[in-house]
Parts: sequence; C-alpha cells; structure tokens
Amino acid sequence: MNRRRLAIAAAALGLVASQAGHLLAYELRFGTAAPHIQSTGVHAYFPLVAKTALGAIAAALVAGLVLVGLARILSGRRVRSDSEPSYVSLLAILFSLQLATFAVQEIAEALVAGASLMSAPDLLLWGTLGQLPVALIAASGLQWLSARVESAVGLIRDVVRAALRKTRATTSAAIAAHAAPDLALLVSRVAGSSLAKRGPPSSLRISSI
Repeated sequence: MNRRRLAIAAAALGLVASQAGHLLAYELRFGTAAPHIQSTGVHAYFPLVAKTALGAIAAALVAGLVLVGLARILSGRRVRSDSEPSYVSLLAILFSLQLATFAVQEIAEALVAGASLMSAPDLLLWGTLGQLPVALIAASGLQWLSARVESAVGLIRDVVRAALRKTRATTSAAIAAHAAPDLALLVSRVAGSSLAKRGPPSSLRISSI
C-alpha cells in the first residue's frame, strides 16, 4: 500500500479506534459505573458513537479478510506483499491520534457540561491506559491488512483481466469459425446463380463454328 493510502487508512482507523480506547479508559477509571456515566448527560451520544465505531472496525476487518481469501482462491496461492509498513511507525501514528482525540472529547464534554477540566496529567494517564492497548491491536491489524489487501486487489484484477481476454479470444474464434461456412455457402450460391443464367452452350453457335 502506498504512503498516501496508508496515511488515510491510519487516520480513519485512529479516529474510529479512539472510541474503543475511550470506552476502555472509562471502564478502568469508573469500573461498573462507567456504562451509566457514558450514557447520560453530555455523554449520552457516546454509546451510539462507540457502537458505530466498533461496527466500522469489524466491517473493515471482514472486508479485508474477504478480499484476501478471494484472491487466494482465485490465484491458488497465498497472498503476500514484498514490503510491510513499520509496526512502530503505525503504532506511533495511531496512538498519537487516538490520544489527541480522547483529550479533545474530554475537554469538549467538560466545556459543554460546565464542569472543571481534567488536568493534563490525568488526561495523559487515563488516555494512555485506554488508548495504548487499542492502538497496539489496531497497528497490528493495519500492518497485516495493508501488506495483503492491495496485493489481493492486484491478484483479483489480474485474474479478471485474464478471464476477460480468454472470453474475448474464444468469442472471436467462434465468430470466425461460424463466418467461414456462411461465406462459402454464399459464394457457392452466387456461383450457381451465375451459371444458371448463362445456360448451356447454344447449338447454333456450335454449328456456325
């Protein structure tokens, strides 16, 4: 996967995964009271956002696995890539983005509720505890998928092109084979019609010679 696509995928995954990290951070901080806190007041939006985020991650994972599996079935070999992105780089990008998103959410929620802002050390602590485990898993998944999905798409494209070329060649051969007898029949009919119009040699001509 090229750098531009990888950057877009990492940004999208970081934003989505931050909601899972947010959920984990609240579970660690508030324990059994976390679900109630995250579903009331200024946090009332969070359950829907979290479910949507987790659903999007699951859908992306399933789609990637389907592409890799389809490419393996069509090509008959394992899908591999010549190069893989650095796991450490992906982890750094995802964790930074997730932590920043967590901090922005917490600050925005406090401002809307008119509550006191969480201190920077607390934001860093709880953000790290919630976001780092999720970032570790997300970076691993993104590295695996990015190294194989693009190769899988290329393999599927090659198989489809080869099948289309084969179909076109077969169709052209069938048309040519069908056209040859038709042409021979047409020539024979034209020739027969011409001979019928001429008729047999005249006896008068023969006698004059």
